[in-house]
Amino acid sequence: MANIPDDAIGAFCRHTHVALKGSGSGPLKGLSFGAKDIYDITGHRTGFGSPDWLATHEPATRTAPTVATLLAAGADMLGKTQTDELTYSLNGENAHYGTPVNVNAPGRIPGGSSSGSAAAVAGGLVDFALGSDTGGSVRAPASFCGVYGIRPTHGRVSLEGVCALAKSFDTAGWFARDAALLERVGRVLLGDVQASAHGSALLAEDAFALLDSAAREALQPALARIGVVLGAFRQVTVSTEGLPQWFQAFRVLQGAEIHAQLGDWVARVKPKLGPGVKERIEWTATITSAEVAQAQRLRDMARARMDSLLSGNAVLVLPTLPDIAPLLNTPPAQLDDFRAKAMSLLCIAGLAGLPQVTLPLATLKGCPLGVSLLAGRGNDAMLLALARRIAA
Repeated sequence: MANIPDDAIGAFCRHTHVALKGSGSGPLKGLSFGAKDIYDITGHRTGFGSPDWLATHEPATRTAPTVATLLAAGADMLGKTQTDELTYSLNGENAHYGTPVNVNAPGRIPGGSSSGSAAAVAGGLVDFALGSDTGGSVRAPASFCGVYGIRPTHGRVSLEGVCALAKSFDTAGWFARDAALLERVGRVLLGDVQASAHGSALLAEDAFALLDSAAREALQPALARIGVVLGAFRQVTVSTEGLPQWFQAFRVLQGAEIHAQLGDWVARVKPKLGPGVKERIEWTATITSAEVAQAQRLRDMARARMDSLLSGNAVLVLPTLPDIAPLLNTPPAQLDDFRAKAMSLLCIAGLAGLPQVTLPLATLKGCPLGVSLLAGRGNDAMLLALARRIAA
């Protein structure tokens, strides 16, 4: 399995290609997958979306356990998939390796940083794909590309042998074109656990308030479909401090962790970073301990608030993103505005370490728009089962 897959959409890596045959038996027998180029493969270098990272790191001595688990379950890995540089972006536009095509929203970004994985699934190149989600890097591209995606409970799926960005936020994640397969992969990666019965259905009023009227209207049929399975919604306010304030806390804590993780390498190697990533990496070096302490206090409040809201196996319904995918080559200032709005939604699960599934149930202007289910820590199997039932 040495050949790079036939790939007209630029989802797979040419510079770090590796394909692996699965065990030939197991629950994923006959299925194919791609793995974001942050997962180590024995004897191969991991690119992390950066030519300078690739050039300054030795081949891996062990395959990431999450990849090994999928191979043991019978799935074949067709190749590594493109990622944003150092995984520090939501756009999917890598200045060094290009932008995978979003087949379900032509002319628009695929989203990042798991851009290649989402694009490969949407384009039918693989059955499912591994990504990762720190700030929204599975949920955002899943919404943009019109596929299912999950960010699991923090720490639930192994990230051993995976490039780290911000360890208290980093999670593995995966994509599929249908909810049944998303759950099938989940039974392998999470363990074949029994899904809990869901509790009350909550509608995140302040999250929907961040959307314009067109996006809110586009999501109404999806909410009706979800309501058939979950029952009547009770409207709640997620953040009494305001979701943009939660995002600022997330941004500071993530940035401080990124600097701790990558700052020495950046100072030593002086990598040629692409636009957006360069400015964010430089900003992480300016974060003060006082800012971190304040952000941590807000994170503690957010975690307590979400634990209270989601007690009794409650399920929170919210928009995955504020809008459809931006156009390719959107000016940086506009992308920054979109990122701030998007992160005000995406930061909820990140701050509290919660699982979230995004479902491709809506469209706007002919482009996909996701809606999400979010639950308490450890309720990953419940969310996957609910997604399957809603999709049926």
